[in-house]
Amino acid sequence: MIRLIKPYIEFSDVEDEFRGIFESGIFTRGEYSVALPERLSAYTGAKHAFNATSATTALSACLAALNIGAGDEVVVSDFSFPATVNVVEACGARPVFADVSRSTYNTTADELERKITPRTRAVIFVCALGNPDGIEGVDAVCKKRGVPLIVDAACALGSKSNGIPVGAIGDFTCFSFHPRKLLTSGEGGAITTDDDAYADTLRVKLAHGAGASSGKMEFVTYGYNYRLPELQCVMLIKQLEALDEIVGRRIAQQESYRGLLEPRGFTAQRHGAGVLHNMQSVVFTVPDGTDRDGLVAQLRERGVETTLGTYCQSACRYYREKYGDVQPHSLWLERNTLTLPCHDGVDAEAVAEAITGILGQ
Repeated sequence: MIRLIKPYIEFSDVEDEFRGIFESGIFTRGEYSVALPERLSAYTGAKHAFNATSATTALSACLAALNIGAGDEVVVSDFSFPATVNVVEACGARPVFADVSRSTYNTTADELERKITPRTRAVIFVCALGNPDGIEGVDAVCKKRGVPLIVDAACALGSKSNGIPVGAIGDFTCFSFHPRKLLTSGEGGAITTDDDAYADTLRVKLAHGAGASSGKMEFVTYGYNYRLPELQCVMLIKQLEALDEIVGRRIAQQESYRGLLEPRGFTAQRHGAGVLHNMQSVVFTVPDGTDRDGLVAQLRERGVETTLGTYCQSACRYYREKYGDVQPHSLWLERNTLTLPCHDGVDAEAVAEAITGILGQ
């Protein structure tokens, strides 16, 4: 089976560090859990960084830091894995779905202007599949309206907009280290922010609500334990050192796919000239009239793992039945996008031949 992605790390890369962790007996809150946020801060250019157990818990911590709850609205980019909207629903706020561009898969500044209301307490912009196209325009709208911007960059570590790394744009940025991501520790996440006040709030929230007072812990609010163990942190530190090289190789693979598939009617996810897309996922829209689900099934039979791009959150059964606000471009993308294998060792030509063989091209 040609898998969608394989981790860019092997046991030999961390064997010595793992042995040291076991010998020390320090499995959490040790040197690597301190070093990882420092490395992420340096890599992204953000002033502050924090570990989390996933992008989902990172997003929920940001909403808590903003005291968002019942009666509030949060505008959410619609084309994303439903974790993005679930955190809004879970805190009692109302999600307002923002439709997306069929070419970039991201929401736009114009769409955001249409969706913001006096009840909007935050905006969650999704870098769809790692693509940050449009993020600066959305950030400008949020600043003009005085609404905090949370960037769901679960897929976007290593991406940039006009030379600015994702992680340094917006009020909060949330990353994921799930196995489908370019950096993985099995599960895991992170938050970055440039805002000192938000950082102070997160520091307390992420420590069970505790702050130091007269040499002891004083629990001043409710909070969470979203810590990452030492073993996971050292895995991420090792991969972060090679991230730019990994991104370069993935961009080259996407270009190979484009040369093979675009003449046959497939269209790659687009981005503007000033955008560096890390190619977290290599995604195309299929030719008109193609049975995308049938294509995915037949490729699996031929040993090639593929899947849809991601989901139209507003069309998920729960949200469709509760809010009845399905976004048309997002739904079209859910039905017509195809994610292709992309990692070291993937033969793009063999994958393309399997696709064209099924379609009879």
